[in-house]
Amino acid sequence: MTRLGFEVTGVDASERNIGTASTHAAEQELIIDYRCATAEQLLAEGTPPFDVILNMEVIEHVADPGAYLRSCAQLLAPGGIMIVATLNRTLKALALAKVGAEYVLRWLPAGTHDWRKFLKPDELRSFLASEPVDVDGPFGVVFNPLTGQWSSSRDSEVNYMMTVTRAAS
Repeated sequence: MTRLGFEVTGVDASERNIGTASTHAAEQELIIDYRCATAEQLLAEGTPPFDVILNMEVIEHVADPGAYLRSCAQLLAPGGIMIVATLNRTLKALALAKVGAEYVLRWLPAGTHDWRKFLKPDELRSFLASEPVDVDGPFGVVFNPLTGQWSSSRDSEVNYMMTVTRAAS
């Protein structure tokens, strides 16, 4: 996003992740405002709202996904959009994203994901029901290991995305 000319703020609750990301950005001479914080902390600090929030493969790792998503929605500027990409809690996702990716193909360290924390699209939607946002999706995404490419799909049983938009004032 920085290379495309956007002003980017990277937020993570892990100091280690922020350190790794900062080093990577510095090596590529990218200017990114990295912050070790939670969405809840950003709200409490009065951080100005964001036009775009990318929650890519994050929600299944947080302790309280409902509180986290509501905080993120509150951090959206009027007219802003949040894109949430996550894993669906289905047997197909358990087989492919958990067992296949972690234990068979070893793309991820074993234990990276807890299948019980995967979210169904209706759960994500219900977490945001109290917020003044529109939620669309799910939109399926699929990875082709032969080409190394992601593409859109009608199948949202493993990976999916949803969009969250706040109406312009």
